[in-house]
Amino acid sequence: RFPFEMPTVDNANYLWIQIFYSALNEKGRAGFVMANSAGDARGSELTIRQKLIQDRAVDVMISVGPNFFYTVTLPCTLWFFDKGKKGTPRKDKVLFIDVRHIFRQIDRAHREFTPEQVEFISNIVRLYREEEVETANGSGKLLKDAFPKDKYADVAGLCKVATVEEIKEQGWSLNPGRYVGVAEKKED
Repeated sequence: RFPFEMPTVDNANYLWIQIFYSALNEKGRAGFVMANSAGDARGSELTIRQKLIQDRAVDVMISVGPNFFYTVTLPCTLWFFDKGKKGTPRKDKVLFIDVRHIFRQIDRAHREFTPEQVEFISNIVRLYREEEVETANGSGKLLKDAFPKDKYADVAGLCKVATVEEIKEQGWSLNPGRYVGVAEKKED
């Protein structure tokens, strides 16, 4: 269950990550929630993360803002593995999405995604994978505003496809904020 190496004993993130990875068959996909710190961790975690990236299993990384969980207020990152992407044009790429600015405020301490927002975020991934988009929950306008050509394109402050070489240049970081940049401020 630990094909890359045993991480240090002070943090279990990369134990879990390797368990998810090793449970997948050659075309398997998995998605899971991790602390933001896992995307930039050093030491043995860095070595394991580098091997995961070089194995081409990491497909999509999504930064989520704080207050989405009732018991934890910290922001998190959604990790998505796809072992089947090795035979696709995406094999040397990772999609980074930053949705820290997308949410509906429930009350002072809690946030959530609306069905329209979930569909929009999912459709970014679908466009990247060249799959059919879904608009049953009303994400059509959001999609048209972000992707007017109905094709995936990097959008500053929202999403960017990075190559394995770019990730290597960033010290094997899987933190979406390093890649997506900041959206240009619109004039009033």
